[in-house]
Amino acid sequence: MRIDILTLFPEMFESPLKYSILKRAQDEGIVSIAITNIRDFAADKYRKVDDRPYGGGAGMVMMPAPLFDCFEHVEKLAPRRGRVILLTPQGQPFRQAKAQELAQEERLILIAGRYEGFDERIRIGLGAEQISIGDYILNGGELAAMVLLDAVVRLLPGALGDEQSAQDDSFSEGLLEYPQYTRPEVFRGMRVPEILLSGDHAKIAQWRRQQALERTQAWRPDLLERSDAPDE
Repeated sequence: MRIDILTLFPEMFESPLKYSILKRAQDEGIVSIAITNIRDFAADKYRKVDDRPYGGGAGMVMMPAPLFDCFEHVEKLAPRRGRVILLTPQGQPFRQAKAQELAQEERLILIAGRYEGFDERIRIGLGAEQISIGDYILNGGELAAMVLLDAVVRLLPGALGDEQSAQDDSFSEGLLEYPQYTRPEVFRGMRVPEILLSGDHAKIAQWRRQQALERTQAWRPDLLERSDAPDE
């Protein structure tokens, strides 16, 4: 997979891309990640990329020309156009199902906004879909792009050491994950549940499913409404 990120602050991505699963996935050729500075495509010597909104109002709006020029340059860097995504609070909520869907693509182009948002002609002209990581406001779309990037790359074949890990994650089946334990067997008076020490894999699987259902019911009942589990 190839992932292009268009941003005004490419330096923000330097550290996250150098560690853990994102680094390993790049080193092993599972994903190629390229960062492009939108400001490099500004037309004036001041590298201006924003302006006051028509109709008045607070803040500044990202201008269409620099972003279109940046996008058209990036688009030519690979044979496939890919899916174009604007990271914006106006977008559809980003959930695990969307991460799994995006992980099937050969290319993604993520656009991180700043200021009060994008000139609407950017969304229309690029045919971009909008994605939000939550109902709150960030200073820009860079952190949202990192969240999406991390969630998608870990689902790519070979990115994780154990493919089962991704399948067992919270939200992968619409439920929160069951509780996990490791050594020691007893820690400060708290014991590992006996069922996990039994070696009976069928009963362990049943226990884990029950725990996942109970946790979801207690902590995120809204998830049950969207899953196939309410009957259970």
